Amino acid sequence: MALLSRTFIRRQPSPFWQQAIPIATVMLGSLTPILPLVSTAPSVPPFGFLALLSWRSLHRDLWPIWMPLCLGFFDDLFSGQPMGSAMLLWTSGFLLMEVLDRRMVWRDFTQEWTLAGALIVLVIMGNLVIGNLTGGDTHLLVIMPQIAISIAIFPLVSRLCARLDQMRL
Repeated sequence: MALLSRTFIRRQPSPFWQQAIPIATVMLGSLTPILPLVSTAPSVPPFGFLALLSWRSLHRDLWPIWMPLCLGFFDDLFSGQPMGSAMLLWTSGFLLMEVLDRRMVWRDFTQEWTLAGALIVLVIMGNLVIGNLTGGDTHLLVIMPQIAISIAIFPLVSRLCARLDQMRL
């Protein structure tokens, strides 16, 4: 029994799982549009983007700056948005967070939630603009419930990512 506890305490986290769990979380969040949910208006939050923001809030140096480009491509495959929209918007949001990290060294959770809320609004509205430019015709008021739900659920997604972070480390 002592040998088992010693190996558990001194175990080194696997480099594979250190990267695979956050990436898989974002990818699973991006797969939510394929769930059989019927709705007349967009109300399901962009869970992939929320997971990306949550992992970025937990660990600033977890991913290289180009990682949202790859994860955004995966999201574009399943979201129904025009190809490249999540790649552009997620990478722009990631770059904005990088710039703000250089300005603000310390942040508490309310500042993280405010920053995430602003980025959620920008990304969802950016998706609306890109969708409307490519042939859609959706009014801004239609996406307001999705924005409100996304901002409200961000702390829960952050909590889930923090739990997964404890498992991976």
